[in-house]
Amino acid sequence: MTNKKDGTKIIKVDTLARVEGEGGLYIKVKDNAVQEVRLKIFEPPRFFEAFLRDRDFREVPDITARICGICPVAYQMSSVHAMEDALGVKVEGPLRDLRRLLYCGEWIESHVLHIFMLHAPDFLGYEDAIKMAKDHGEIVERGLKLKKAGNDLMIKIGGREIHPINVRVGGFYKVFKKQQLNDLVEQFKWARDAALETVRWTAKLPFQEFEQDYEFVALRHPDEYPFNEGRLVSSKGLDIDISQFDQHFEEEHVEHSNALHSVLKERGAYFVGPMARFNLNFDQLSPIAKEAAKQAGLPGICKNPFKSIIIRSVEVLYACDEALRILENYEMPDPPFIEIEPKAGTGFACTEAPRGILYHRYTIDDAGKVLDAQIVPPTSQNQKTIENDLWHFVAKYLDLSDEKLTWQCEQAIRNYDPCISCATHFLKLEMDRE
Repeated sequence: MTNKKDGTKIIKVDTLARVEGEGGLYIKVKDNAVQEVRLKIFEPPRFFEAFLRDRDFREVPDITARICGICPVAYQMSSVHAMEDALGVKVEGPLRDLRRLLYCGEWIESHVLHIFMLHAPDFLGYEDAIKMAKDHGEIVERGLKLKKAGNDLMIKIGGREIHPINVRVGGFYKVFKKQQLNDLVEQFKWARDAALETVRWTAKLPFQEFEQDYEFVALRHPDEYPFNEGRLVSSKGLDIDISQFDQHFEEEHVEHSNALHSVLKERGAYFVGPMARFNLNFDQLSPIAKEAAKQAGLPGICKNPFKSIIIRSVEVLYACDEALRILENYEMPDPPFIEIEPKAGTGFACTEAPRGILYHRYTIDDAGKVLDAQIVPPTSQNQKTIENDLWHFVAKYLDLSDEKLTWQCEQAIRNYDPCISCATHFLKLEMDRE
C-alpha cells in the first residue's frame, strides 16, 4: 500500500488467488465515492483465431481444445457444431448422447473444482483449500472424489481428461459398447448422492446480500437443460437463432484489457454462466435437481452472484443425474461418425461451457480450409458485468481497510469463476483514494 501526500492510496495485490489466469483490478475513490473501476486482463493475446486460418476443418476441434485445460470440451463442441452447420450435417441419436455425456464430465470437473477448491474457502474464512482441508477434510475429500468422477467420464469418452482427443467433426473417432461404460454406472450413482449432499452443504454457507438488475443470456432448448444446442435467449426479451449472434452482440476493445469486452448492441453489459442458465432454464432441470434447488432456497430466480456456488452445485447434481440417465439408456452408435465431404460455407454454433455461452463462427472454402474464425469465450462476455458489479459492491464497503476491501473484491470476482486465459483472444489491485 502506498500513501501519497495528496491522500491518494494505491493498493497492489500481485496475483488474484484461486482463479484461472492473471489480471488486475484498479479502483479509484474520491470524496468517499467510487470514480472508476477497471478489470485489467494483462495476459497476452494468444491469437487462436489467426492460428486457425488455412487449417483443414478437421483440425479445428483439436486446436481449439488447447485454448483451455479446464473446459476443452466446450471449445471442441462449439467448433464441431459450427463446422457441421457450415457443412449441412446434423449429428443425432446415440452420437448426440455421447457428446452430451462428455459435456456432463466437463461440467462436473470444472464446477467441482471451483466449488470446493476455489470458492468455498472464501465462505469459510480460509486462505485456500489446503488450510480448509485441515478442519473440513471430509468435505474436501468428497469434492476430490466427485471431481474424479467427472474426469473419469472425460477420460472414457474423450480419450483423456485434458484436451480430449476422441472428438471429431461428424461424431467420434471411437465409440463404445454398452458393457464398456457399465463400470461408470455405480460410480455415478455415488456421484449423484454426493452432488445432492453438496447442494445441501452450499445452501448453508453465509451469503452477503447483493443483487443487481442483470440481463441474463443463455441457450434455451425446448426439451432439455442446455449443453450443445438451442436458441439464444435473455431475461429481457432476446430470442434469436445462433446465426444472428453478430447482429446483436459486438466485441469492444478497452485500453486496460487484452481481452475484448462483449456487449449487447441494444443494452450493453450482460451476464452468462450458471446463474443465467438456471434463471432461464429452471423448468428444464431434472426432478432431483429442481427439488434440491427449491430445498436450497432457490425457487427458480436468483440475482445474488454470491449464491452462484449453490447454483453450480445444482448443475453438478443435474450433470450427474443426466450422465446416469444416458449411461443407463446408452446404445452403441453405428458408425462412430458421419462421413463428410468439404464444401464452402459459413457455420455458427454456441454451446454452454461451464462458465457460460461459447460462440464460434467459421467460414471455410471448397477444400475445407478455414478462411475466417471468430471465438467469443464466456469470461470476455462477463467482463463488463463484473466491472459494473464491483462498482456497486465496493461502494458498500468503503469504510473497510484497504486490506479487507481487497479481500472482499477478490471474493466478489471469484463469484464469476473467471477464466482469464480463455478470455485473452487475475488479482492485482490498485486502489486509488483521493
